[in-house]
Amino acid sequence: MKSPLAVISPNAKLHDSVEVGPFTTIQDNVSIGEGTKIHSNVSIYSGTKIGSYCEIFPGAVIGVIPQDLKFEGEDTTVEIGNNTVIRECVTIHRATKDKWKTSIGNNCLLMTYVHVAHDCQIGNNVILASYTGLSGHVTIDDFAILEGKVAAQQFVHIGRHAFIGGASLIRKDVPPFIKAAREPLTFAGVNSVGLRRRGFTDEEVRSIEDIYRIIYIQNSNISKAIQLIKDTVADSILRNEIIDFIEKSDKGVIRGMI
Repeated sequence: MKSPLAVISPNAKLHDSVEVGPFTTIQDNVSIGEGTKIHSNVSIYSGTKIGSYCEIFPGAVIGVIPQDLKFEGEDTTVEIGNNTVIRECVTIHRATKDKWKTSIGNNCLLMTYVHVAHDCQIGNNVILASYTGLSGHVTIDDFAILEGKVAAQQFVHIGRHAFIGGASLIRKDVPPFIKAAREPLTFAGVNSVGLRRRGFTDEEVRSIEDIYRIIYIQNSNISKAIQLIKDTVADSILRNEIIDFIEKSDKGVIRGMI
């Protein structure tokens, strides 16, 4: 059902099953997939693509132009996957010509008052709790969880299955599979509970713990720690993912506990 009190552009492409509540505005060049529910008082701007079976709650603003003075009106987009829930008053901005799209994957949950700035790339099964703010160009990999009131600086990268404690400030990259908290943001252990919940074996968790013990507990500098891991830890997909993440980090990764 599409409310007669909604304003829907005739140039928007909505599946017949899409529900739209009253006082919602949907502009040109918007596409919304099967089974998605749009509540009242939502604003969806031109250049937005929303997948199937999503739910978007009142006050959300999606696809508005970025708050970036370098933006020159380029034809950029916001793209949201399937089964993603966007709660009240979330804001998601279009990209600039850096990435050309701001993307959010499948099965994500963005809680109230989350802000996703231009060019952010968010994977699948990501949870952003209330009042979290992402500056431009932030990358968040699959299954990461950011607790409430987290603020991420531009261009930071958060790895798979990472868990960020509430009210944290992210200024450096956060490697996969770990917990991070405190100020400044530091390593707070391996996210072992979350990993086991998602099907990682005890052997895999122990291997991850061994790797991060070398990096963060033995107090090696990062380059020496990586070399030690290459020399002493058996080759595996998980080992290589951690090494690749750290070696490719432009901003550098968070430090261990001091």
